Amino acid sequence: MNRTASRRIGLGVLLLLGLLAAWIHLSDKTYVYKALTYNFAGIDDNRIFEQNKVEAPAVPQPWSLSSKYNILPLDTELESLHNELESVAFLVIQNDSILHEQYWRGYSEASLSNSFSMAKSVVSMLIGAAIKEGKIKSVEQPVGDFLPEFKEGNKAGIKIKHLLWMSSGLNWDESYINPLSMTTEAYYGTDLKRVIDRLEAVEEPGQKWMYKSGDTQVLGFVLEAATGKSLSEYAEEKLWQPMGAAQDAEWSVDKPEGIEKAYCCFFSNARDFARFGKLYLNNGIWNGDTLVPPAFVKASLTPNGLIKAEGGEKVDFYGYQWWLIPNYKGQDVFYARGILGQYIIVLPEKELIIVRLGKERGERIHNHPSEVLAMIDAVNKVVK
Repeated sequence: MNRTASRRIGLGVLLLLGLLAAWIHLSDKTYVYKALTYNFAGIDDNRIFEQNKVEAPAVPQPWSLSSKYNILPLDTELESLHNELESVAFLVIQNDSILHEQYWRGYSEASLSNSFSMAKSVVSMLIGAAIKEGKIKSVEQPVGDFLPEFKEGNKAGIKIKHLLWMSSGLNWDESYINPLSMTTEAYYGTDLKRVIDRLEAVEEPGQKWMYKSGDTQVLGFVLEAATGKSLSEYAEEKLWQPMGAAQDAEWSVDKPEGIEKAYCCFFSNARDFARFGKLYLNNGIWNGDTLVPPAFVKASLTPNGLIKAEGGEKVDFYGYQWWLIPNYKGQDVFYARGILGQYIIVLPEKELIIVRLGKERGERIHNHPSEVLAMIDAVNKVVK
C-alpha cells in the first residue's frame, strides 16, 4: 500500500471517529465514553461512581462463630469452582453462627463488594417495609398514585405487584453488551430519571415475566415518592441499622446528590449481606422486631406463576425480586443474585445461609446458575 492510500485511509478513520463523537454529543450519549473506558461492570465499581452511604449502627450485632468454625470438609470440586470463577468471599452460616468463611484475592470480611442485582431483593424488602409503615397501601396499589407519568395511558394499569413480579410490560432493553442499551445508560449515565421517563408500556401488565432492571428502578422511584427519603436513607433506617450491620454500606447514585441505582450496586461485605438472608429466613422478623411483614415475605417467596415471555414456560423460579428453587432435592431454596455471581442463598429447612461474592459466574442450568446448585450440594453434603 502506498503512502497516499495509507493517508486517505487514516483520514477516513479520523473522519469517521469525528462523526461518531459528534453524534454521541448531539444525542447526549456521552456515557458511552465511560462504558467503553471500563468495558464491563466490576465488583469494585464504587471507585468510579458517586456513592451514598448507608450507615451501620453505633453498636453492631456480630455473628457468633460455630464450634465447628472452618473445619467443614468441603470437597475439592468446590474449591476448584471458587478458583475458576474468581470468588472473593464464601460464607456459610447455620443457626446464626458462622460455620465456614473464606476470602481470596486480597478481600476480607471488611471488604466492600458490588451486589449488582442482589440489590433488587433489597428494594423488594423496602417495599415490604413501606407497606408495614403505611406509606404504601399494598402491592395492588397503582404506580400512578406515586409517579404522575404513570397516571395516564397504558402505564396507568401498572401496579406495584407487576413491578415486583417483573411483569410491567414496559419496553426496557436488558442488554449488557450493547453500549447504547438502556441498561448501559442507566449504569454509566448520569440521569436515571430521564432513562425511566422514556419507557413505554407495550404489553398488558401482569401477564408475562421478563427480567427488566427498569422495573426495579421504577420501584425505587415509588419508594422515594412514598417515603420522602432516598433509598439509602430508607434502607439505613428500616434494615441496615435494625439488623445490626457491622459496617457502613454504599449505594451507587447516578451523579453527586443523585438517585440510587435501585436495580444494582449496593456495596457491602459477605457477613453483612448474610443479614438479608437471615431476615427472610425468619419471615421478616429480626430478634423479635418485625421489619418486613411476614405476609409480604411469604408472597415474595411464592412463584408468580406467570408465563415467561421467551419460551412460554410457567414461572416457578421468581417471586417478588427473589429467585426460587422449589423442591430442589427435597428442599425449597430462595436466593438473591447478581450478574457476576453474587449470591445470598437460603435453605430454610436447615436454617442455612450461604453467601458467595466474586468476579465471574458459571453457565445456567435451566433458570439457575450452575454454581448455585454446586454450592448447595457441597454444603448439604457436610451440614446436617
